[in-house]
Amino acid sequence: MHSEKQSPVKYYVGIDVGTASVRAALVDEHGTVVAHADQPIQIWEPRPDHYEQSSADIWAACCSVTKKVICGVDAGQIRGLGFDATCSLVVLDKQFQPLAVNCEGQNCRNVIMWMDHRAASQVERINATQHRVLSYVGGVMSVEMQPPKLLWLKENLQELCWEKAGYFFDLPDFLSWKATGVTARSLCTVVCKWTYTSDGGWDDSFWKVIGLEDLVLDKYEKIGNHFLSPGEPVGKGLRPEAATDLGLPEGIAVAASLIDAHAGGLGVIGADVKGHNLPCENQPITSRVAVICGTSSCHMGVSETPIFVPGIWGPYFSAMVPGLWLNEGGQSATGKLIDHVVRGHVAFPELQTKAAASACSIYTYLNSHLELIKKSLPVGFLTVDLHVWPDFHGNRSPLTDLTLKGMVVGLTLSRGLDELALIYLATIQAVALGTRHILETMEAAGHRINTLFLCGGLSKNPLFVQMHADITGKPVVLSKEVESVLVGAAILGACASGDFASIQ
Repeated sequence: MHSEKQSPVKYYVGIDVGTASVRAALVDEHGTVVAHADQPIQIWEPRPDHYEQSSADIWAACCSVTKKVICGVDAGQIRGLGFDATCSLVVLDKQFQPLAVNCEGQNCRNVIMWMDHRAASQVERINATQHRVLSYVGGVMSVEMQPPKLLWLKENLQELCWEKAGYFFDLPDFLSWKATGVTARSLCTVVCKWTYTSDGGWDDSFWKVIGLEDLVLDKYEKIGNHFLSPGEPVGKGLRPEAATDLGLPEGIAVAASLIDAHAGGLGVIGADVKGHNLPCENQPITSRVAVICGTSSCHMGVSETPIFVPGIWGPYFSAMVPGLWLNEGGQSATGKLIDHVVRGHVAFPELQTKAAASACSIYTYLNSHLELIKKSLPVGFLTVDLHVWPDFHGNRSPLTDLTLKGMVVGLTLSRGLDELALIYLATIQAVALGTRHILETMEAAGHRINTLFLCGGLSKNPLFVQMHADITGKPVVLSKEVESVLVGAAILGACASGDFASIQ
């Protein structure tokens, strides 16, 4: 009996900074998650619609979770590192120190979160210009993008922040800078959230017309003038200080990053589905849409040529899959909305008690409770008289109206667990109907979509998945590897390491 000497397994680290937590995974060369860890991060809400974080707190959490996942692994086998993060805005001064994004002057709170809607009046004025770059964001810019936030800082914190600022980073680019010391930006972030276009670059006239001409004057030093495709290696790899912080070897490849939803899309959209009799088998990747569903949801569809879809972001070139155009639909509150509706109900304490007694999550308990009360018809029919309009945080796609509010129709005087279960179901159905609205809008513009690929926290809820299949009428594929966003981040690191010829 003799065994041939096997070459040691190669590993890649993926780090995902979500809305409320940071997660890391150690992923092997076959795409299997070997270890993963997570840690919560702090959110400040100093006033309504203002959401802030700390870049120091986020980096510390990145270091903590990375050390956990690489514990016990030979560092020499770790070949690359990839980051993804929410598209939040990080502000640093000219010495790269955190700078306050609040009236209190709290420098530690230097991140305006993606879901922050403080710049509502600024985005209205930007949209009123009808500038040509807006055609690449569905015709209407979102308050969750970076130009309105930058304009808010200039107009509200001129002396406290704007004049002292040296660098404005999208959070994914802040992380690759922190790891390498290189200020290069990912095409994913600048194209999707900052109005950079692949055919024209920055448009001086746009920044001037909205009142941010100072960014043009310094040759875009503050927002980026060096760009990399997602997965390209950044600089000379991991710098010594960052290597110590993360517990990783100095000099390993660090990839140009992705926004978190785009990492999820990358982690599932190219999946091998042979032998499952799906309509997308033997069809191009353009027949698929990846739905990344967590606190909010994003709907990622790719095309060979640019497709302009009213109310849907894009087309963005090479922003997720290199060489393909991306359209991105989205819902600003999905997981957050379901949580809000359930926790706000008068029967929530009873639900908590019963779920704890059954040793299961509140959502597993609600799903089984719906099965109990459904009688002979499928669960979906329970809400025939109860309807939710889900835009509690405005509508991102395809109506692009952040002033919209939520609504529930069909309430009774019932206060029990049955009623809570029904409003939970109606909320999930409303989210799925929102997805259907987005898909129909994409298809009307020229996309040919036949299969949905779901990932993210909500994809672990079987009721959420089933309602999406029922309401869209399309099969839903779930990845065997549930941590698809982390797999997407690790794919970036694997590409940057040179072990693979391309992202594809």
